[in-house]
Amino acid sequence: MNQHFVREKRIDITTLSNGLMVATERMPEIATATLGVWVGTGSRHEQPHEHGLSHLIEHMAFKGTSRRSARQIAEDIENVGGDINAATSVEYTSYTARVLGENVDVALDVLGDILIHSVFDAGELAREKGVILQEYAAVEDTPDDLIYDAFMETAFAGQAVGRPILGTPETIRSFDEATIRAFLAREYIPGKMVLAAAGDVDHARIVDMAERLFGTMPAAEARKPETGSYTGGERRLPRKLEQASLVLGLQGLSFKDPDYYATHLFAHMLGGGLTSRLWHEVRETRGLAYSIDSFHWPFSDCGLFGIGAGTAGSDVRELMEVTLACMVQATQDISEVELMRAKAQMKVALLTALETPGGRIERVARQLLSWGRLISSEEIVRKVDALDVDRVREAGRRLLQGTPTLAAIGPIKDLPSLESIALGLRG
Repeated sequence: MNQHFVREKRIDITTLSNGLMVATERMPEIATATLGVWVGTGSRHEQPHEHGLSHLIEHMAFKGTSRRSARQIAEDIENVGGDINAATSVEYTSYTARVLGENVDVALDVLGDILIHSVFDAGELAREKGVILQEYAAVEDTPDDLIYDAFMETAFAGQAVGRPILGTPETIRSFDEATIRAFLAREYIPGKMVLAAAGDVDHARIVDMAERLFGTMPAAEARKPETGSYTGGERRLPRKLEQASLVLGLQGLSFKDPDYYATHLFAHMLGGGLTSRLWHEVRETRGLAYSIDSFHWPFSDCGLFGIGAGTAGSDVRELMEVTLACMVQATQDISEVELMRAKAQMKVALLTALETPGGRIERVARQLLSWGRLISSEEIVRKVDALDVDRVREAGRRLLQGTPTLAAIGPIKDLPSLESIALGLRG
């Protein structure tokens, strides 16, 4: 193992009395500071009538507080040259800012303000609902996006973990201030929050500010979301389009599963780069698709493996047959050369993500929320390096034993049945 894979900077961690964790990493070579608050709640923590609420709350965070208007929030950050953003995913919501090191106090004050003192003005709420409805319509008009929403909904039928993050027009229109505040009181609790910062930062100073801004939040017991249960199935959306968009999937693994890294490597060797099997056979040899890739999406208690591609309607049957053959073959003869290449690519991806303060604080926050501790690059690389071809092939075979999920949109009348696809996975 090369030394550059295990170098780690010092990360200081303090837990406030109410359970909120503060983690900082001093990077002397960096003149800016990137900081953010990660909340361990996302779309899967919503009740059916709350579908899309996490995403709306993320939008509303910038629309005014008891101390600042929406304009003042933007001005206070941009007057010091900074930027501010937020994001919602299945299991997390984040609010981040980047400023010069000398302006950390400004950024932290704004973040604390929008998280604790947002007012959810009725006029701003109505306007932001309109913005999100436009966002929803854009997805509906974009087959490449719509198909992945359909894929998740089918793989985890009837469950929050499978629902699209945006919500539906009906739920979006129904949200009011009372619904928002009830969700915040239940989900935005200190024990599910991490304040992380990296760059030109001082730990003691940030802890003091965190105590002032967040220390009065009452501690509360976290509510666990419904356990994700993979169902599989199919959703076909015949439409008059130039191209068919297809996603074929199988039950994946949680990032806490001992076979997670083996499964990740299998997915990468199958369709993760220009030397992958699917790319070579589908794109380069047969010209059946402009692009094809495989992925493995892990969550805290479940996961989803998939292959996505777009092709002409006349080629959907051949594309599916070739894809199934590649998947089965990979479980039988993945080579040592392929494995070593995938390991190297995984290490590069891991280290590249740590080359910016933003990447570093995101990893720290997610690890603390998911594991309650930090996992070093050394530990990850050691687990990856310990894998051999037999373990990765077995991980692939484990995947292919499951019930498939199929989502397809466009000219798909020639697409094989789900039953025949399931048989093809058995070789």
